[in-house]
Amino acid sequence: MFSIGEYIVYGMNGVCRVEEIGPMNMSGVESDKIYYTLLPLYTRGSRVFTPVDNQKVVMRPVISKQEACELIDNMKQIEQIEVADDKHRELAYKEAVKSCDCKELIRIINTACKRREERLAQGKKMSACDERYLKQAQDNLYGEFAVSLKMEKGEVEDFITHRMELKNMASAS
Repeated sequence: MFSIGEYIVYGMNGVCRVEEIGPMNMSGVESDKIYYTLLPLYTRGSRVFTPVDNQKVVMRPVISKQEACELIDNMKQIEQIEVADDKHRELAYKEAVKSCDCKELIRIINTACKRREERLAQGKKMSACDERYLKQAQDNLYGEFAVSLKMEKGEVEDFITHRMELKNMASAS
């Protein structure tokens, strides 16, 4: 069970702070069931109520600073999503986002960025599907990294770029 004040990842809502834990005082809701009241960090004015024993939605602790740094250091080595056609790629993207797994989000980012480069080289624009899932993966990943690394979400991309540059310089020496 999570604690009040703890940051967790809750499905498609991304990072949330546990605001309250207890029964809900609403008609039609079982009074003996315990719920989390969650505040999504990046959706202002939103609250989520979910049973503490919810098995339908991914609910997990935010990764540690060390785990975030290790993922950043290994981003380039994380494989892309390999699928033959656009329809299967979108299904793979959707499953990866639903997993709420940072490594899967990085796979989407790596795949979409590589496809963008390939399409630009052919004089084409990035596909709407790639663009949509790239943004969603970055939003979710950078939101979690921001909490883990104790920084603003808007600073995460620059932090990743800088850390990767330092790693490349160190490996080149």
